[in-house]
Amino acid sequence: MARSRKSNFERLNRRQRRNLKERLFSPDPGLQVVNANAAGIDVGNESHYVAVPGDRDAEPVREFGCWTAALKQMCQWLVSCGIDTVAMQATGVYWIALCDELEVAGIRVVVANGEHTKNMPGRKSDVQECQWLMKLHTFGLLRDSFRLDQQVLKIRGMWRLRARHIEEAGRAVQHMQKAMTTMNVQLANVISDISGVSGRAIIDAILDGERDPYQLADLCNKRIQASREEVARSLEGTWREDLVFELGQARESYDFAHKQIQDCDEKLQQYVAALPARVVNGVSAQSVPPSKSRRRAKPRGNAPAWDLKSELERITGVNLTSIEGIDVMTACTIVAELGPDLSAFADEHHFASWLGLTPNKRITGGKVIGRDRRHGRNRVAGALRMAASTLKQSRSWLGGFYRHKCRVLPSKCSAVKATAHYLAKLVYRLMSYGQAWVDRGVENFQKRREQLDLAALSKTAQARGYTLVPIKA
Repeated sequence: MARSRKSNFERLNRRQRRNLKERLFSPDPGLQVVNANAAGIDVGNESHYVAVPGDRDAEPVREFGCWTAALKQMCQWLVSCGIDTVAMQATGVYWIALCDELEVAGIRVVVANGEHTKNMPGRKSDVQECQWLMKLHTFGLLRDSFRLDQQVLKIRGMWRLRARHIEEAGRAVQHMQKAMTTMNVQLANVISDISGVSGRAIIDAILDGERDPYQLADLCNKRIQASREEVARSLEGTWREDLVFELGQARESYDFAHKQIQDCDEKLQQYVAALPARVVNGVSAQSVPPSKSRRRAKPRGNAPAWDLKSELERITGVNLTSIEGIDVMTACTIVAELGPDLSAFADEHHFASWLGLTPNKRITGGKVIGRDRRHGRNRVAGALRMAASTLKQSRSWLGGFYRHKCRVLPSKCSAVKATAHYLAKLVYRLMSYGQAWVDRGVENFQKRREQLDLAALSKTAQARGYTLVPIKA
């Protein structure tokens, strides 16, 4: 759930919130009514409690079931009560089906974050919760969360499903390695990737009944750096029947996971192709077919086999992979989680704050009373942190930026977060304004850093009544 600005309720301090709650439960709150035809829904697993204004129905609070017929009955009742907007909390995934039914009925839905609608002490029942949401929404104290459209939702769901299959394939590789190590088959010590061509050929031969270590060693590709003797020595195992069976089960799990990844890639390609080309600042980035004289690069790692990079450039209007550290997988994660348009965020600072890449300051009375880490998991922030950690040896401007943060910040985690914050702002600028990222090199960064340090020293010296004088050679 993305947010572009703070609601009126969130801007209040603790005392102001307490006074506001007392006013809301008084007969005359003295607040301006923003949504006169508002209702509140407390979403649950088995049932939903709905509250409407007391003058709309003799029974202003009702309970409805979670099945589709009950949801349609709820929508009919809300329409008959003259309700045109509804507020609910983002409770798990239970709110999604309800939200779809309400939107089909023509009712505007405001999905609020549960952290921003905290209960008053002693208010524990579902009936009071839906009434509380209705009152907050009536006086405009809630803000809606950012929700993707249906086309991008399909891409996000398929990309997340694909990521789960990749994790399952990784666990299957670990399972194969464990079974072989238990049999004292130390293949992982001579081959870095047992799921590669050589490793798969050896595992398939073992499952087919081959036990001669030298025959198995001959299956290695010529690019394997270990000698034939070293590979053969590592393949002298105990060959327990139960562990060989376990190895076969792990191999089947690995093959099945990759079959599911391929199926996801086919669906993902269809969903991405259905998105229109995006225009940024009057320029549309169209997909350019690869040149016949230049061989198309093979996908690396877990990237799809089709040309995902060109499709992402078409639907976003910019090339996100031009930023050092952001590859096609990171770029696809950004587009799948946020969509090709970031206009829901007011500026790059709000965008970085939503990602959780900014300090979490607790301010009361205009003073900072504490700092702590933001809680929550954000897939885009995780991808940007991973991209930032790859800049350690980079000879680029961003590489120099990351190494500088490692020197001045107390820990490596802080440097990774600061670099990810900078990457987030670059992504926002590219996708919002069409600005191209041009790497200026690590030398320019070091020169700029020296100029800033010298300016800071000169300012400090002047404040203390001194003047910096360069040392002559």
